[in-house]
Amino acid sequence: MLYELLYSFSSELSFLNVTRYISFRAIIALLSSLLIGIIFTPWFIKLLQKHQMGQVVRSDGPKTHLSKVNTPTMGGGIIVVSILLSSLLWISSDNRYLWYAMFILVSYAVIGFVDDYKKIHLNNSRGLGGKYKLLFQILFAAIVCTHNYIHSPSVSYVSVPFIKHIVVELGPLYILFSVLVIIGTSNAVNLTDGLDGLAIGPIMVAALCYSILAYVSGNKMIAEYLHFPYIAQAGELTILSACLIGAGMAFLWYNTYPAQLFMGDVGSLPLGGLIGCIAVFSKHELLLVIIGGIFVLEAVSVMTQVASFKLTGKRIFRMAPLHHHFELKGWPEPKVIVRFWIISFMLALVGLLSLKLR
Repeated sequence: MLYELLYSFSSELSFLNVTRYISFRAIIALLSSLLIGIIFTPWFIKLLQKHQMGQVVRSDGPKTHLSKVNTPTMGGGIIVVSILLSSLLWISSDNRYLWYAMFILVSYAVIGFVDDYKKIHLNNSRGLGGKYKLLFQILFAAIVCTHNYIHSPSVSYVSVPFIKHIVVELGPLYILFSVLVIIGTSNAVNLTDGLDGLAIGPIMVAALCYSILAYVSGNKMIAEYLHFPYIAQAGELTILSACLIGAGMAFLWYNTYPAQLFMGDVGSLPLGGLIGCIAVFSKHELLLVIIGGIFVLEAVSVMTQVASFKLTGKRIFRMAPLHHHFELKGWPEPKVIVRFWIISFMLALVGLLSLKLR
């Protein structure tokens, strides 16, 4: 780790003492991942084009999406690489939360890669079967959450946002709860990724919020002052969140409307899983319902659409997920994207009010 190498010289070069501060390393990590993404994404786009990794578009979707056919997809791969490289430069190597989160990031990226690869080479939008995708998501999340519970059984509780002293102790059931948070966030982000830049905006907003929350939870003095649960080592998650923001900014440079590159499942699944991990390990799981409210709305729209059609034979929305409903109502794609970003930002501010309203 570059951080540990630099810090080892701090006794001789006092200015290197600054590397021990999480805030400093978070900013440097963000810039590192941003630069990695900006520099290597054009090469990555050409690589995808060379291997004909073009987007497969649903035939029953909005007709405006037909123009997106053959736009390079699987761009989430460069986001994952940018996060990993920057994280490995600036994190503390003895922090198990970071290794848990990176395990989820990599394993879910593999699931997404297989799904995208099958979509492209079988030329259909189904990809990897839903039950297999979910099975592997559960398996990898269960490994991480079980290991975390064994090493930290004392954190098997859930704090209720905006209320100081209500804590729900789950015991071993916390494993199941944390698995549901991770896979639920992963799949909700996956459903949101349907328009140019739509998913990456709320992802960066959520990452920014959790960088603040993780920093607070990992700082004993601040956590006690704000009546937050103090989680030793959780502060390092701030750096991982910062890497996600930087990599997301680089990706958005090429993904903004009209997109030169799509994220694909290789990006949406691991990025959602990573946000879920940070929420779990920083002990702000329930706040994710608010901070990630756009993802929740998209997921709920799909579930209610399916339930309504099976029970009544009628659809609530013109098409699910929710962003397609507004497209079919006549909203231009950029308008849907920006309005969803605005809602995401507003919900994030509500979530951050929990810092003081307790």
